[in-house]
Amino acid sequence: MRATVTGDLETVELSVGGVALAGVTAGRLIGVGAGPGDPELLTLKAVRALAEADVLAYFAKAGRRGNGRTILDGLGKADGIASLFAPGQMEGILKPGRIELPLYYPVTVEIDKEHDDYKGQITAFYDASAASVAAHLDAGRTVAILSEGDPMFYGSYMHLHVRLAGRYAAEVVPGVTAMSGCWSLAGLPIVQGDDVLSVLPGTMDETELCRRLGDTQAAVIMKVGRNLPKIRRALAASGKLDNAVYVERGTMANAAMTPLADKLTDEAPYFSLVLVPGWSGRIVDGAI
Repeated sequence: MRATVTGDLETVELSVGGVALAGVTAGRLIGVGAGPGDPELLTLKAVRALAEADVLAYFAKAGRRGNGRTILDGLGKADGIASLFAPGQMEGILKPGRIELPLYYPVTVEIDKEHDDYKGQITAFYDASAASVAAHLDAGRTVAILSEGDPMFYGSYMHLHVRLAGRYAAEVVPGVTAMSGCWSLAGLPIVQGDDVLSVLPGTMDETELCRRLGDTQAAVIMKVGRNLPKIRRALAASGKLDNAVYVERGTMANAAMTPLADKLTDEAPYFSLVLVPGWSGRIVDGAI
């Protein structure tokens, strides 16, 4: 069979009957955690992986740059960052002219995530994305797939990993998660000792969300967006609203945070979460 790949490269013969052609060594797949938004929170290992990659893949909405790709753009613009690298190393990371593979999400905003149409569209998207990446891997290229935060924590990369890691050499470079970036930005101790931390999606049923909040000392509520009114109610019902802190675009240049009880509107961007600390950090009777 033949497959066309993007970039300034010709169509290449990849395999016949599913068997790789002699002399063609399959490439390497790298899931790269891009961190929560501040380009300086990219790890050294992530930077090395990006420098090694022949193909840079990233998820995005149609017509947009994509948040992971935008973080990488910021690396080249951050004051003083270039001086931390060896001569030519920054150019190796950003690589003008490198093959880029944007993976555009289907438009599913108006479809309930439990609906068969949503499941069908998103499954088809991940199948097609995996096939696009596989074409480059079959051609012997190293493909780095950017993922905001950590690739294996609510990351789209994991859906490609489970489709490809059994067929190709694969590596995952962990990234700083959004929640750790946000609680560090807020200077908010979250758990200590035997405290239990629960990570909860704001998309879950309100009754279940309330129950889980009541059963834990600390919580991080992800996927806030239009679920904020429901999250407020669940926090109030569980007695945790007064301790909750709302953070949006944590570690990014336009980051903002406020006690959730003081937030006047129910508007919340995609990059927002709610922190509920389990530890007050207060010194009581000479001990913490």
